[in-house]
Amino acid sequence: MAEDRPTSARILVAVGGQKVDEETVRLACRMAKARSAKLYGVHVIEVNRSLPLSAPVEHLVEHGEEVLEQFEQLTSESGLEAETEMVQARDTGPAIVGEAEEWGADTIVMGLPYKRRFGEFFLGKTVPYVLKNAPCRVILFRERLDA
Repeated sequence: MAEDRPTSARILVAVGGQKVDEETVRLACRMAKARSAKLYGVHVIEVNRSLPLSAPVEHLVEHGEEVLEQFEQLTSESGLEAETEMVQARDTGPAIVGEAEEWGADTIVMGLPYKRRFGEFFLGKTVPYVLKNAPCRVILFRERLDA
């Protein structure tokens, strides 16, 4: 009886168009080479709840295309091929988890910009959601703190 799980390693890389993306993608490329893994770059466009989910958000789509082109360029420089996907969703966290489940990822790699809120380091809402709900390993790459 055949299993539904993929036989080769699969690394999903969430890219959002932040400075930390480049280092995050390079880390994922090194991991993929070491494990002969497939790479899948995902960019999520959050659609405001006041709009239909399928609303045309051309400026966000153009930005997403640039982000995914950068992802493809970095993976190509590492001698790797990658799949990419742009997803429109209400929230980024559930979209990343859903893509990981659908694609059969065994690892999610995410970059985290160093953000402060009320003077304290802030994870936002996406990272805690993914850490809590992902069906696979999650590797979080936090941007360094510049003094």
